[in-house]
Amino acid sequence: MKRITVAFLLFFVVLSFATKQKVAAGPDLLIQLEAEFAADVAQHGHAAFVRHFAEEGVEVVDGGGFDTLDAIRKQPPWPEGTTLTWTPVKADMAASGDLGYTYGNYVYTAKNKDGKPVANYGKYTSIWKKQKDGQWKVVVDMGNSSPDPKAK
Repeated sequence: MKRITVAFLLFFVVLSFATKQKVAAGPDLLIQLEAEFAADVAQHGHAAFVRHFAEEGVEVVDGGGFDTLDAIRKQPPWPEGTTLTWTPVKADMAASGDLGYTYGNYVYTAKNKDGKPVANYGKYTSIWKKQKDGQWKVVVDMGNSSPDPKAK
């Protein structure tokens, strides 16, 4: 009787765990990836930004030009007090399940010449591609600055 009770208990624990561990898919997966990307960058700055790019990834530079992953790697670490935060507004994924995009709003804060933090606002788009190893990486990142939303 004891073995049956233990077996039932184990069954319900496994069932409970399995129902709580829902794997995101489609646009929800991309929102989750974007949130993880943003959290990693918030904690580790430029190094984390680089980690989320595919080898063929590029950044479209605000104002013109493209930076390859090699060029992004060569950028200096962000100065102390620099932050980049963003929030996705929408995501979508191709029917093939291996390519998708997110877009939303960002806030980049850095110290000015007087050492005071100054926030710069903008919009971004990230294009995500599933890699051969199953990981999702950014293949295109682009952003453009916009006015402070509170100033309108």
